[in-house]
Amino acid sequence: MLKDAVRSHGSELATVESNAAALALFSGTIGPSVGLKDAAGTVNAKGLPAKLSQELGVDELAHTAQQLVAALAVWQFADTAGAAAGNGTLTEAPSTTRQAWLTSHGLFVALPALLQSLSTAGSSDLPDVSRQIQRAELARAASQVALEASQSAMDAWWGLHEWKDRVRLARGRARLCGSWQWVIHNHQNHGEQKTVMTFPPAGQEKPAPPLPAEIVVLGDNIYLRWEADGRIQEDSLLFVKEGTRIEGSFVNNLGGWGSITGKRIGTCQP
Repeated sequence: MLKDAVRSHGSELATVESNAAALALFSGTIGPSVGLKDAAGTVNAKGLPAKLSQELGVDELAHTAQQLVAALAVWQFADTAGAAAGNGTLTEAPSTTRQAWLTSHGLFVALPALLQSLSTAGSSDLPDVSRQIQRAELARAASQVALEASQSAMDAWWGLHEWKDRVRLARGRARLCGSWQWVIHNHQNHGEQKTVMTFPPAGQEKPAPPLPAEIVVLGDNIYLRWEADGRIQEDSLLFVKEGTRIEGSFVNNLGGWGSITGKRIGTCQP
């Protein structure tokens, strides 16, 4: 898919020399063509409130989109340079502005060497044999750059592809954040336990109290997985009463199972 984008949009990629141009190409052409229509639309959205923009991670999204287009542009350039060298010719070196932009992302270790090889291979003062050797080296350098660029493009694509899931999870964690009074009834021994559960904001986990090994919140559905001292427990829960209460059940590997009910007793504290 990404290789097809390099081929189909090679002429547009060959002219990009700034982050602004990269974003315009991503939102208008590249994004929709590689299955990232929602990300492209969000990057291109105008007048988003600051709070919503932060919640959607628009700045990070735009940065990753720039990285994707930069990787595709470097890939296209390397493919063109390699093909020309293999045919015994030279591709035109990028402009100084374009070279500066292509190298500014710092993702392509072999790119400076390719640019240097391209400039020296064009010298008319070299013997034919030397020019042939340098063009062979240029072809090898182009192949290495193309490989780096393809890997970088795939990493950026996955980051953009999983963006909506990250937003959903962050929104869910924000709903769960705070303190809850839980009542846990274990049908294995007919015991009942009351405890206070405190969930910090995502990314601000603290060493105490212990937190679940996995927290997944999608919409009103909550999944918690606990792991400690060989014990594994899974909680399947649901927000009710406009998110002020929680209901659900648990099961663990010791044979325990039962119900969980909870009510919010404290707001989210960073």
